[in-house]
Amino acid sequence: MTTDLPPHVLVLFGATGDLAARKLFPGLYRLAAAGRLPEHFSVIGSGRRSPGSDDDFRAKVREALARFVGEVDEEVAGRLLERVTFVPSSADDGSALSQAVRDAEDALLDECGCLLGDVRRLLYLSVPPSAVKPMVGMLDREDLVARARLVAEKPFGTDLASARELHAVLCSAFDEDQIFRIDHFLGKEAVQNILALRFANGLFEPAWNRHSIESVQIDVPEKLTVEGRGSFYEGTGCLRDMVTTHLTQLLGFVALEDPHAFRASAIRAAKAATFSAVRPVDPERVVFGQYAGYRDEDDVADDSTVETLVAAEVWIDNDRWRDVPFYLRTGKAMAEGRRTITVRFRDPRHRWLKPASGVLEPNELVIELADQPRIAIDVRTKQPGPDMALIEGVFRLDLGETAPGADPLEAYERLLLEVMRGDRTLFISSDEVDRLWEIFQPVLDRRPPTEPYEQGSWGPQAAVELALGGWRLGNHPPDQHLSGGSTPRTG
Repeated sequence: MTTDLPPHVLVLFGATGDLAARKLFPGLYRLAAAGRLPEHFSVIGSGRRSPGSDDDFRAKVREALARFVGEVDEEVAGRLLERVTFVPSSADDGSALSQAVRDAEDALLDECGCLLGDVRRLLYLSVPPSAVKPMVGMLDREDLVARARLVAEKPFGTDLASARELHAVLCSAFDEDQIFRIDHFLGKEAVQNILALRFANGLFEPAWNRHSIESVQIDVPEKLTVEGRGSFYEGTGCLRDMVTTHLTQLLGFVALEDPHAFRASAIRAAKAATFSAVRPVDPERVVFGQYAGYRDEDDVADDSTVETLVAAEVWIDNDRWRDVPFYLRTGKAMAEGRRTITVRFRDPRHRWLKPASGVLEPNELVIELADQPRIAIDVRTKQPGPDMALIEGVFRLDLGETAPGADPLEAYERLLLEVMRGDRTLFISSDEVDRLWEIFQPVLDRRPPTEPYEQGSWGPQAAVELALGGWRLGNHPPDQHLSGGSTPRTG
């Protein structure tokens, strides 16, 4: 595959960290394997501490590829790694990095015979919010802003005031169209498929409103604990880490009006209109939980009240969604690791149609946002036999198995590619960040009490009981039709 991307110098801050090992370098490798990287590029890892020589750093990257990619094509990896170097830098001193970027640009100019103005810079700033201001100051001082696109990782501030301050800091050096606020959930094939499912199918779009839908659940439980990230979680918490970012972005895709085009201006305008109609969240309808044993984690205070679970009820006051509750839930150390959207439809209430036995569950459209996305629709149908009696069945669509010629991209792989293309469709605007903090600021101002829950459970009882009619996950047997089996749900 050929690419028309211009020459690039990619600078990855935090290049020896977990995100780079798990996502960024594997993403670059997969882009290289698919022929999607620029023909001429250089990758400069940077951070406060050097891992040693460039060869030492390349060895660490190779280890990460072996661990997180699996079987590695040595020829592809070799071509990538020979373009990878490491240069120490800090907010106080970026002179060596600045010189390395210019040397890399000169080398690319010799390779491609192009003009300096044709060479792009991608600056991946994976640092805590407190470090953004001094780092942006360093990039500005070292004249690294020109021809650059800056990728900023969440959280985008810690509350409304800090988010606005962070935006002002970024815009003091970069134009807004240079800034790419990344939420990797938006890079997932399954999340983008929500738009296709809704707007390309006459089966769903006419029914995608309050007249047909009773409630929506966006449920992202995790089995893992904070895994040595105690210091990060103590300063952030689950609400900031997951809810004001990933879960509300999913809400935006589920709830937005027809954007009429898949481009940045259209998608952002549609999400902005939806978020503007979201009612500020009532703290009385939010549950905070903390798993047993969290306080024993490294770097966690003995009396910590930081939440590791959040369940929240959200309302959208527009014509499409008025009176339809959206339930958001996510947490650490829970019973399962899932990313599930459940659209529960209203009961048609034809009383002459009776279940064969027990009580029938409502019709639900279930979207599983796994690496192999799956969609299932629970339906009611006639039980074979002499009587008009109803049983439950399921339609199932396994997208990864039924799309011949499919070439899916992993989330970070896609988002890195979109930054190099300059396409901001799947990135978050500053207006979205501001509005989402406005929506959740009441919860920060009046924090709910943090309730304990056991590891491997579905959270405190108040969270379990929050969703009208019960959560799909945890209140029903495992969804065999979403995990590869073929057994219909029995309720």
